[in-house]
Amino acid sequence: MRDLPWPARAYLVAVIGVAAALIVRGVVVSGAPVAPENLDILLVLALLFLVCESMPTLLNVEQFAVSVSFSASLAAVVLLGPEGAALVGLTAVVSVRPGLPWIKRLFNGAQFAICGFAAGWVYVALDGQVGVPQVNAFDDLIGPYVAATAVFVPLNIVLTLTVIALATGSRATEVPMRGMVQFLLSYLGYGTFGLLVAGLWATVASISAVLVLVPLFVARWAFGQYHAQQRSYDATIAALCQAVETKDYYTRGHCTRVSHASSMIAQEIGMGVERVRAIRYAGMLHDVGKLGVPTKVLQKDGPLTEEEFAAIQLHPMRGLEIVRGIGFLDEAYAGIMHHHERHDGTGYPMGLAGDEIPEFAKVIAVADAFDSMTSDRSYRGARPVPVAVEELRKCAGTHFDPVMVAAFIRALEREPWQSPPRVDPPPPEAAESPIKDHDDPTMPIEVVTGQ
Repeated sequence: MRDLPWPARAYLVAVIGVAAALIVRGVVVSGAPVAPENLDILLVLALLFLVCESMPTLLNVEQFAVSVSFSASLAAVVLLGPEGAALVGLTAVVSVRPGLPWIKRLFNGAQFAICGFAAGWVYVALDGQVGVPQVNAFDDLIGPYVAATAVFVPLNIVLTLTVIALATGSRATEVPMRGMVQFLLSYLGYGTFGLLVAGLWATVASISAVLVLVPLFVARWAFGQYHAQQRSYDATIAALCQAVETKDYYTRGHCTRVSHASSMIAQEIGMGVERVRAIRYAGMLHDVGKLGVPTKVLQKDGPLTEEEFAAIQLHPMRGLEIVRGIGFLDEAYAGIMHHHERHDGTGYPMGLAGDEIPEFAKVIAVADAFDSMTSDRSYRGARPVPVAVEELRKCAGTHFDPVMVAAFIRALEREPWQSPPRVDPPPPEAAESPIKDHDDPTMPIEVVTGQ
């Protein structure tokens, strides 16, 4: 608590105070927030809430995980009313999630209590009937329940993002909008579990919580397997990337930065989550074909012969040969194969031009050149970002697709580029490195003929 900035502390106190006031109000107005005959319902829903709250579910959206415990609060909206929903949400304070600080427990319990009460108030205001629903009257509660969910979910997200923003200084707008929309839709989808609990309670009572938990845990296990698979993919890509970068002292971190810049462009032009992931992989592996180029050629100090330059030009095709068997790369293959094609058709390996060049390759070409220009090389220091941006503008329409250049410049305006740290000269035994760079449009490789 003491480590938080004062606005965050004030906000936490306010949220906790509002939740406490709502609970006290329920006691003062009605004598007891929940009728004695409904205590068994409260206990079952509180246990369901705690089980779900202690094991958050990963979503297929980067940077997000969600606890589906709020479905128990929404079930309480129907079965117990606003005060009961607030009490169910308040049980987040005693979550058994390991390592959770007490202040986070208090905030989670308070914000869930506020959201539950607000959702319950909307449900009652729309003539939703509180209590165990009759089977023949189930249709009547669907509309008020949907409205209650539509209040609970956004309010929960706003309360959470606000405390994160105040505590870290970040802004909610820094979350990719497409990812936020998918997260919101996933969150709303999990709200149907609450309606399922309330609807089943009329026939199987407390067993309904168990019936909901079974598919919930199956879904959670499936998501866990998916994310474990994604982590293994990332480890494979990182290992290949590290192998490439051991061949050139001055390009350490290049693949990671190209991957990041490619993702920025992809998000700017509206690619979906899966395609952004694929282009991130393509950026990491765009130079993997250098493993098939002799190190003495990559590090040659001086002009290349035609044969040596031909070996350099083959590295995109070598890269495709290396990764062809990695099935999860999908569109990344095209980016790896064609990232040195030029918009005017003078690139390699196939001399494609304009719309013939795959979209992934157009994106990576811009990201690759930009990072090369803004990084230290043995023959020059890193160029300032504005200089590199101006060079991209100058080469738009010849080297690069103008649409991708414009998208990257817009992305840079929102997310300033962090240039890599200065590279100290390598030790004498590793000092050999090229004086030209095939990725840098301002420093083309020199090729001598007739040798």
